[in-house]
Amino acid sequence: MNTSLIFLAIAAWLYLGGGPEWLRSRTRRIRSRIRGGAGASATARARQLRTPAVRIAEAFGIRTQAGALAARSEAGAEGEQRTAVRLAPLTRRGWTILHDRALPRGHANVDHIAISPTGVVLVLDTKRWSARYPITVQHGRLHHGHRDVTDRLAGLRHEAATVAEVLRTTVVPVVLMDGPALVAEQLELDGIRIIAAADARRLLPAIARTQRSRIPRPRIAADADRLLPPYTQGLDR
Repeated sequence: MNTSLIFLAIAAWLYLGGGPEWLRSRTRRIRSRIRGGAGASATARARQLRTPAVRIAEAFGIRTQAGALAARSEAGAEGEQRTAVRLAPLTRRGWTILHDRALPRGHANVDHIAISPTGVVLVLDTKRWSARYPITVQHGRLHHGHRDVTDRLAGLRHEAATVAEVLRTTVVPVVLMDGPALVAEQLELDGIRIIAAADARRLLPAIARTQRSRIPRPRIAADADRLLPPYTQGLDR
């Protein structure tokens, strides 16, 4: 039989639920763990991309575009999970921290929403990029090494504007760089603050103190939790 046909037959069998019970059980356990929390949607996206056919290809050392995209999603999920660990101590200081939240329109999600004790809302976007190149702002553009990455802030601008509209309050967009060094402790570009993810617990309170909110934290936190539900609630599980 043709090797390609065998390959496709095995992939289809696994995709349709074939395989030993221990493999199906392990798959169910993995899926149950990634349904919520920081990085959940990125992990789910990686799972969708890494189909049985892709996994078999990788086992034979065959690189695929879907596999590369899955690896990027997994790296992003790991960065978001690291951010969640770094932000957790803020909850003991009166902050509300929400992870991986869905916007009311479209398919976009917000990595993290941080609400200060005074009700200031910060929309946080974790970016896990290569540590080989520094982050700079030059002539109104964001650079990762020599590469202009300004366009990669468009998603955060949209997310922050949408969250501000939904919650009817001012929102501060913040990029948390996980990996690359910054040429200064804080950078700013068109109202977006850019800081190192490792410094988030220390710097976010300072950023929040530059803003004011007319809505008490308990109320705005409850609204955020209700109006911006966990993203994976809408995923096919």
